[in-house]
Amino acid sequence: MPTCRRKRVVLTEPSQALLQVAETNPGKDVYYLHQTGEIFETYEAYAARMSFYRLKQFQCEVTGRSGLDYFQALESEQQEAQTMHSRFPEPLKAAVLKAVQWQVVGRLDHLVEAVFDRFKDRYFADEKVYVDVQGDKFYARILHVCPPKHGPNSMDTEKQASTSTSPPVSTPEESVQIHKIGGDLKIPTKETLALDDPLKYSYNVQILEEQHDRSHEKGKLSLKEKVKWSGSVMDVQCAVMSRDRLAFSKSILRRFIRDCVDRDAAVASPWTVKEAVAKHYGVDSVMPEETRKGVETIKRGEIDKRKKAWEDKEGPPTKKQKKMTAAQEERVKALAAAAEKREREAREKAEKQKAKEEAERLAAEKKKKKPIRYPTEDLDIQISEKGKKIGARVQKPVPSRTLLPFAEDPVAFESFLMAWNFLVVYGQPLHLSAFTMDEFEHALRHSAAETPCVMLGEIHSTLIYNLRTVPFSRHSAVLSLLRLKDALEDDHKVYGVTIEQLTAVMADVGNNWDRVPLRQADLRSGWEDALLGCLKDHATTANFPRLREILTRLLFAPESNLESSASSSSSRVSSATPQVLSISSLPSERYYSLPPADRIAILAFMCNLAVTSKAIHAHMDSCEEQLTALRKEKIEINRMKKQYTEEMNALSGEVEAKQNQTVNGAEDSTVPDLSDLSDSPSEEGSESASATSGRRKSSSRQKDLRQRAHTQAHSKQREIARAKVAAEKQAQAEYRRLDEEVNKIERRLEAIEREFRKLLGAIRVKPLGKDRFHNRIWWFDGLGSTSLLGSGGVVQYGAGRVFVQGPTQMDVDLMSKRDDDIDSRRQEEEGEGMLAPNEWAAYTEPEEIDEFVAWLNTKGIRELALKNAMTKWWNHIVPGMRKRLSDVNVNARLPEARRSTRVKHTSGHDISREPYMMWTNRRAVNSA
Repeated sequence: MPTCRRKRVVLTEPSQALLQVAETNPGKDVYYLHQTGEIFETYEAYAARMSFYRLKQFQCEVTGRSGLDYFQALESEQQEAQTMHSRFPEPLKAAVLKAVQWQVVGRLDHLVEAVFDRFKDRYFADEKVYVDVQGDKFYARILHVCPPKHGPNSMDTEKQASTSTSPPVSTPEESVQIHKIGGDLKIPTKETLALDDPLKYSYNVQILEEQHDRSHEKGKLSLKEKVKWSGSVMDVQCAVMSRDRLAFSKSILRRFIRDCVDRDAAVASPWTVKEAVAKHYGVDSVMPEETRKGVETIKRGEIDKRKKAWEDKEGPPTKKQKKMTAAQEERVKALAAAAEKREREAREKAEKQKAKEEAERLAAEKKKKKPIRYPTEDLDIQISEKGKKIGARVQKPVPSRTLLPFAEDPVAFESFLMAWNFLVVYGQPLHLSAFTMDEFEHALRHSAAETPCVMLGEIHSTLIYNLRTVPFSRHSAVLSLLRLKDALEDDHKVYGVTIEQLTAVMADVGNNWDRVPLRQADLRSGWEDALLGCLKDHATTANFPRLREILTRLLFAPESNLESSASSSSSRVSSATPQVLSISSLPSERYYSLPPADRIAILAFMCNLAVTSKAIHAHMDSCEEQLTALRKEKIEINRMKKQYTEEMNALSGEVEAKQNQTVNGAEDSTVPDLSDLSDSPSEEGSESASATSGRRKSSSRQKDLRQRAHTQAHSKQREIARAKVAAEKQAQAEYRRLDEEVNKIERRLEAIEREFRKLLGAIRVKPLGKDRFHNRIWWFDGLGSTSLLGSGGVVQYGAGRVFVQGPTQMDVDLMSKRDDDIDSRRQEEEGEGMLAPNEWAAYTEPEEIDEFVAWLNTKGIRELALKNAMTKWWNHIVPGMRKRLSDVNVNARLPEARRSTRVKHTSGHDISREPYMMWTNRRAVNSA
């Protein structure tokens, strides 16, 4: 049986309720696990059990192999059991099982030892053994077993060869009587040897063919003699017999016994042969009365032994006393109660004293705290009074909740953020140019139907083209609305329109959305109808809860054609009174009257569907491959940078050494010149000039030689100096070249980091990090198809802000389990900036980011990692924020300038000059 965590897996039995139901209702449907035969009443129970069996935590009990599921372990056990049963001698099985039946032995190892010692020299008829004949081993089969003859004429133990025909093999009844005393484990070993000595048995064996044995190839007998012995019959004894170790050994005997016997968990329970095995081998499954009494005696003795050991542990047993009177009994009871009370009081006093000592010890340990090793858990770090005095920032700068896009609706903001990030990150497979978050927000707020927004048409068209590759069901929206109608009242209306009216109008709109061409040259004309057709085939009330309301707004118009109501719907605060729509219309006429929340819901739904498209998945796979290539390139570039740096260090060391050598050489070269001047022999010549003229000629000749030698020495020094200067210049030039290479490598590493961020953002978007209160910090610029730098190194941005998301509910629960008061600390350090779980806010000013980074404490694990990440991207975060603020201010001044100069005859500014209206899709491929 497979084991799980060292315990056998017990199969699930059907419940009593299920068995009763099976009796009353035999046709009841149940769940049947055919591998184990288990029956379950519910699918949940069946699935839970199957999931448990599929876990890779089971172990094969026979081989010990682990890391398997239940069925693999069971199959392994069955294969090993089959192999073991085929190898284990068949005539020996019944005798071994009869020997172990009803044995009370604590450990299986001890039982195996006892059985092995009893049967290693006892053989049975029809067994195949090895027989030693004149130093060579032959494979033989036992034909007959002759028990010892008790009496003065004992059987001769010498082997007798015979060429007669084989005598009949012993019958099973005769085999049972063989070794009956020796195979009984209840009889001590010494008695069995005296009554049934295995050495006195004689075995009539027949030599078989030699192909089964290779151990005698180097024996003493010749090939002719070996052939002579083949097929012969002889009488032998156990001294010259042996079994194959693959058929009979302690390990295979242990596996055989463990596979065939079992034992209860009670104390001193006997080993019992499994019922099916006992029936097959003729082993008695009914315990004899004598055996049962013996087992009960052993069990009772074991229980008494344990009871005595427990009593000895508790205390010495009281002496047996004579029977007391009633008064004496009452007195003894009173004394016992008083003693018990005193003992209880002493015990309580000792426990109180122990608790007091433990509290004192803990207090002392708290005072002698070990020094904290930083970085550590952020919430364990408290700003000390000394830190406050030297200017450590206590309160975090407050992020703005009102400057978020669609801040009045948190759900709409999260959907807006998801849709914008998806469209920007996957711009390349969607064939959509990048746009900023502000442009996307203004496009979703655009409500002027007479001036169509190009961005909205391009976004919806590219998503429609993408969703044509995603499997869909025709008219799924209509079917889901009809199912909703059955669950609602017949006259239930939304905006004054029933489901029947809605489905009737839907039937003729957008039916060929998956084939209609949406050309960029035609400004994607017809994309509104295609959008409604896409929603008809992809959306249901289950995956798009606002489906009915949005379809009603797209297909119906109000009776009074009030444009003011349409424009008010796109404001930040939607009207509280529902609008009545009764006139059928077209999506192209009604889309711009949709409120921004509905437009965001449509885009979020389409983006969630587009994630499953093949184009997006192929782009993700491509990004993974590019990331792998970038990682390899980064490793190679870092290796080259290290090599160049080592060469630069070596060159700088050589230049310094040569400069020091030049200075020392110049100092040393002046000494011989001075010595030549001081010890010059010309002085001697001048002193002796007045003496003789010969001396003058010799002195002049020496002077010329000295001058010539001096000139040659100076020329050599100048050559050496010029060579040194040239070498230094060459070394400096090489140093500058290596420095330039290192600078190029660093610029390439920066580009790799930017490219790595772009590609990684297409696979999964991760926050920059968390602060001490588990607030998540998000920066969405430079992901996917966007870039942090434009042509010529111009700063680019997508969001131009740093977003802060509140902690998850799990993080809040973990913080609340701490000993200190987290809520008061958050109120003190975050103030108004304390965010609820998953609430959003944003930093829009570079000064706020400076203050936030100054507030981070690098002694904490999370804030250290966050500060490192923000420092890494600091040169892109702050310039992007400044660029966005500059663009916002410029766009805010443009309408004033336009109203004062050119458009004097109109009351409003030209909306077509807004940045979101001037956006163009340079990646479009459907221009034809």
